[in-house]
Amino acid sequence: MSSTSYYNQNRDALFEQYHAYDPEVVHRAWAREHLKGRKPGFACDIGAGTGRDANWLAGQGWEVLAVEPSDLREPGEEKSNPRVTWLDDTLPDLQKLRALGRRFNLILLRSVWMHVPVSRQERAFRILTELLNPSGLLVISLRHGRDEEENRARGFHPISADELIQYARNRAISLRGRYEHPDRSRDHVHWEWLVFEMPDDGTGNLPLLRHVIVNDDKSSTYKLGLLRTLVRLAETAPGIVTARTDQYVEIPFGAVGLYWLKLYAPMVLHHELRQRPPGRGGYGWAKEAFYKLADFSLSDLRLGARFTQDRAVIITKAISDACRNIGEMPAHYITYPGAPDKQVFECGFKSVRSSAKPIVLSREYLESFGRFRIPITLWQTLGQFACWLDPVIVREWRQLTAGWGVGVAEPSRINEQSFDWAEASRDTTLAYLRAKELRDGGSPLTCVWSAARIRSSLHIDHCFPWARWRNNDLWNLLPATEKVNLSKSDRLPTAETLTEARDRMIDWWSRAWLDGPRMEQFFMEAAYSLPGLTEDKPALEEIHQAARHQRARLRQDQQIAEWVP
Repeated sequence: MSSTSYYNQNRDALFEQYHAYDPEVVHRAWAREHLKGRKPGFACDIGAGTGRDANWLAGQGWEVLAVEPSDLREPGEEKSNPRVTWLDDTLPDLQKLRALGRRFNLILLRSVWMHVPVSRQERAFRILTELLNPSGLLVISLRHGRDEEENRARGFHPISADELIQYARNRAISLRGRYEHPDRSRDHVHWEWLVFEMPDDGTGNLPLLRHVIVNDDKSSTYKLGLLRTLVRLAETAPGIVTARTDQYVEIPFGAVGLYWLKLYAPMVLHHELRQRPPGRGGYGWAKEAFYKLADFSLSDLRLGARFTQDRAVIITKAISDACRNIGEMPAHYITYPGAPDKQVFECGFKSVRSSAKPIVLSREYLESFGRFRIPITLWQTLGQFACWLDPVIVREWRQLTAGWGVGVAEPSRINEQSFDWAEASRDTTLAYLRAKELRDGGSPLTCVWSAARIRSSLHIDHCFPWARWRNNDLWNLLPATEKVNLSKSDRLPTAETLTEARDRMIDWWSRAWLDGPRMEQFFMEAAYSLPGLTEDKPALEEIHQAARHQRARLRQDQQIAEWVP
């Protein structure tokens, strides 16, 4: 019997058993020294069971992601603190958890490690440490004591504290505490707690990025352009990943080409900013199709957009030209410090024939241009630190190009707007028109935050504030009263607020988008911009759950002020 089967079959009895113990007592051995006085942040309870410990942490102010693969998760969710979000995932792979692109200040594994096969324990430990923030704690309990029948029933494997400590040494993780105590009801069982801490210097990816941004030789802006493109993708389109291993993520090469166009088109076509020194010729990626983008609304160059006939030909050719040049130039020349022959990024370009047939900027279409591979920890760093990396790249870009002139335009025209992305404008038009259509047709319209009936003062609110996360996706646009929208301003709804608004958000999404021509756009935008969605048309409840994960990620990465209605 697998361990999951055992917990599924004994769900109700185990629920009562676990909740008979006070978590304050269960965790006293390590918590009084390492948790007391630590500012609550973001925690992950792996093997959360019924959520007892996750709720205990949430009650102390932590925002908790509870990871549990068995049916114990169901009664746990029903009685869950609103600061707890649930995920069906399991060690040692934790694929769904890793796909969220988050890191944590505390990771807790209570009564879990003995379920990991010996041959996979070192890999599992490495994965866990990659999910830690600098100075984050990894707390693991080890169950000692033999009961062969119970071991077989629950799928237990041999465990060793000394091996765990050696894994930590191999990864430069510090052992901060080691504690033992007897089991409260079983004489043959005793427990050992190990507390590890990630060093303050964290990942080596930031020095690598600093090397490329500041130190690396540049004869054009292309290296900066590729980094800025990838930062934007990692921040705003985490769902674009098509494959994930322990070492790399793969994304569609066409997505890189598309965002390259979204980056360079405003600067070259509208602001006429030079991207390489005078006398060095033109741009290898800016061919006839690129200059025809001047007739496009650049805000239309978004994931999920549809194009027909001549416009489809232009888009395909422009993306193809961009991808080919990215592979030959910046991706080829961005290498590791001291290793000029070792590329950071790997890409395999495929030539795509232009056709007047309709195209949709979907994951499948963008995959047709090939693949682009990024080290997995670097991808996580690009997304987590995007709000700091982007202005650093722009500042270096301005300094690099300051002496090159700006073509037809005057140097004074190099301002902050020159570096804005194509979708830099806040736009709620589609949602406003749809909400007005529903209301004028006699369908009641409710403020998602206050539950008040919207009669005249219809506003459309960005669930996650536009000023901090520029996203005009349909799922992110919600009807609200004027008073509530102005009160919320540029703040982030708390975990409790988002949970309380769940049914009203789902009702709005269903009525606004699922019965009309925007349904495909709604699902596609959600799949690309929200983490953890794997289906083409996920349930609306799953989209709300993914929004909760993204809310936590934004709160952690950007420290956005929170709002309660």
